[in-house]
Amino acid sequence: MKAKLFLSAAFLFLFAGCGPDQQAYQSQLQDKIDSLKLQNMELNQHVEQLQKQNEQLRRQNKTLAGLDPQFRYENLYDLQAVNIHNYTNLYDKDDNGSFEKLIVYVQPMDTRGDIVKAAGTVEVELWDLNQDQANAQIGQWQILPDQLQQLWFSSIASTNYRLTFDLDEPIDDYDQPLTVNVAFTDHLTGKTFQQQKVIESR
Repeated sequence: MKAKLFLSAAFLFLFAGCGPDQQAYQSQLQDKIDSLKLQNMELNQHVEQLQKQNEQLRRQNKTLAGLDPQFRYENLYDLQAVNIHNYTNLYDKDDNGSFEKLIVYVQPMDTRGDIVKAAGTVEVELWDLNQDQANAQIGQWQILPDQLQQLWFSSIASTNYRLTFDLDEPIDDYDQPLTVNVAFTDHLTGKTFQQQKVIESR
C-alpha cells in the first residue's frame, strides 16, 4: 500500500507540475509529435502515389504483352524510305557569294508515303564527283537521336528534319553540281535507309 502511494505521489510530482522546465519539455514533446504526424502523412501520400504509378505500369505491361511483337517493334510507324527535300542546298549566310553552310531537309516516309517523325541517327555526306576520289568528299556529319528530335521543322511548304552543317571551308565557286548522301538508321528497328540528291546553284 505504501509503495502504491509512493508511486502515485511520484507520478503527480512529475506530470502535474507546472514549473517552467516541465512546460518547456511538454512543448518540445508536442512539437516532436506534430512533426512525426506530418512526416507520417507525407509518407502515406507518397505511398499512395507509388501505388498509382505501379498500377499504371501494370496496365501498360499488360497491354504491351498482348500486342504482337511484329506490330510493337516495326509497325508503329512502318518506316520504308527517306526522302531528301528539294530545298536542300548550300547556304550563303552573308550573301557575299561564298557558301558556308549546307542545309539538308530529310523526310522519313512510311508505306503510305506519309512523312513521319521517326527517331534515328542521320549520317550526311557532301561530295563533288567532278574531283578525283581523294578530293571528292567535301564534308561528313552525324546527327544522333537526341539531337535529331530537336530539329523537326514544319511549315506550310514542307514538314521534315532540318539539318544545318558548317562547311570546313566555304565554297566560293559553286558552278558545278554537288551530291548529298543521306543514311537514316531507324532507332526503332535498326534498319538503315539511304538516299542521295544532286544539288546545284540556283
